[in-house]
Amino acid sequence: MRKLTYYIACSIDGFIGDPQGDATSMYSFVNEEYQAWMNGEYPETVPAHMREAVGVDADNKHFDTVIQGFGSYRLALDAGLASPYAHLREYVATRSLTESPDPNVELIADDLVGRIRQLKAEEGGLGIWLCGGSVVAGELVDEIDELVIKTYPQVYGSGMPMFGAGFEPRDFELGTVRVFDNGVLVRTYTRKR
Repeated sequence: MRKLTYYIACSIDGFIGDPQGDATSMYSFVNEEYQAWMNGEYPETVPAHMREAVGVDADNKHFDTVIQGFGSYRLALDAGLASPYAHLREYVATRSLTESPDPNVELIADDLVGRIRQLKAEEGGLGIWLCGGSVVAGELVDEIDELVIKTYPQVYGSGMPMFGAGFEPRDFELGTVRVFDNGVLVRTYTRKR
């Protein structure tokens, strides 16, 4: 069974963006050491159009599939990128789009959980990266097997939470912890089942 990993950046207080989802304030913490680690450890999370510019030519290490909500995907569309992760199988959870703008992008309008369960049940291959956003993470919270949380040393006070879901405790076990000189903390958690 393949695993679903929510690989996400957030503020100290657990927000992945301001109330509109903008997280550009976190970019100031992406220094050479941290960028090299992200590119080396998670090369598949570098958008296709940026891979050559940042020197990423590595094979995918963790994921061969990405799922994201329309809010996250819209950022790529607004930049003229219909397939931002062309090196992965791309899925977008949306009821706003009725036709995919790219043959590599499959739209999921209904039964998101069911579709993710089908993807997780596939044989072999790498895992599935949940790219965002909050609403999709909330819908898929019970399907998430692993969290990779990149915590940036900022407090937002309010904004878009990591999970747009109702209150229900779910337990995870802490795995690795990596601390960078820029103050970024990367923690990996595995779902306790």
